[in-house]
Amino acid sequence: MIDVYSWPTPNGHKVHIMLEECGLPYRVHAIDIGKGDQFQPDFLAISPNNKIPAIVDPDGPDGTPISLFESGAILLYLSAKTGRLLPLDTRGKYEALQWLMFQMGGVGPMLGQAHHFRLYAPEKLSYAIDRYTSEARRLYGVMDRRIERTGAYMAGTDYTVADIAIYPWLRSWQNQGIDWADYPALKDWFDRIDARPAVQRGVQVLAERRQPVRSDAEKEVLFGKTQYQRR
Repeated sequence: MIDVYSWPTPNGHKVHIMLEECGLPYRVHAIDIGKGDQFQPDFLAISPNNKIPAIVDPDGPDGTPISLFESGAILLYLSAKTGRLLPLDTRGKYEALQWLMFQMGGVGPMLGQAHHFRLYAPEKLSYAIDRYTSEARRLYGVMDRRIERTGAYMAGTDYTVADIAIYPWLRSWQNQGIDWADYPALKDWFDRIDARPAVQRGVQVLAERRQPVRSDAEKEVLFGKTQYQRR
């Protein structure tokens, strides 16, 4: 039984979906990031960057326990553990890995900034809003053209960890200033991923716990000085 320390965010949903797709048994521990659970010593012991998700697999390599943080690393670990959702041939593997890294280095950080400045920043800074909304649209365009080319999935004809990593970030397309009419190929891809039973189960994990960030206390924990204290 894999222990998953998570919250219903895009990065959390990546791992929830992967576990559902792989059919692995898991137990979820809610890390309420609005209340500061991510700064508790027990969580920092497995996720020193104080970010969700993290996992502990008691049946790790060579039968010994392993803990992992960083959602991309967790996806690759679960793929290796099950032999699923990453092509076995060298070319196919690196096709998938480059799009996984595209999500980790581009889609996640840039769309996250778009969310922040469009929704949460205490000041509406037009420069920041325009910059990150424009970058969101550029990234959607990159992905739209990719799906036009493959006709199927990010890495080619097969559904992989790259699709699992990208999909949760696009669920908040309205908050990113996106009009799906501008990206028809990507919208078709999104709808096909969205219809998968394992994906539908994955995005429901902890969904009832998620509430909009409203209070000043939550905003301080997520975006204020608490985030930057040395631990």
